[in-house]
Amino acid sequence: MNHIHLAEGMRLRFPARSADFDQGVEIGIVAALMSQDLMEFTRRISNDNLGQVRALVEQFGYRLVEGPADGEFVELNFYSRTARPRLRVVHSGA
Repeated sequence: MNHIHLAEGMRLRFPARSADFDQGVEIGIVAALMSQDLMEFTRRISNDNLGQVRALVEQFGYRLVEGPADGEFVELNFYSRTARPRLRVVHSGA
């Protein structure tokens, strides 16, 4: 039984359901967020769902940047392809 991450510090679990059900809920949440045309968002998902997430990213027109992983989960940053990159001024030491 996996924990499904809804938001920072908030998780769901379905004790009477299979891992396939948990993965389906996780993918459903990601797809719902992408369908809202958000410019960017971050999700923590199970490693087993990476393939499905990559397919969704292509279909919805997002870019995916993988962040830190801890065992079964990986943090993913989703960026809309229409979003412009954030630039910042960096002062040199010279």
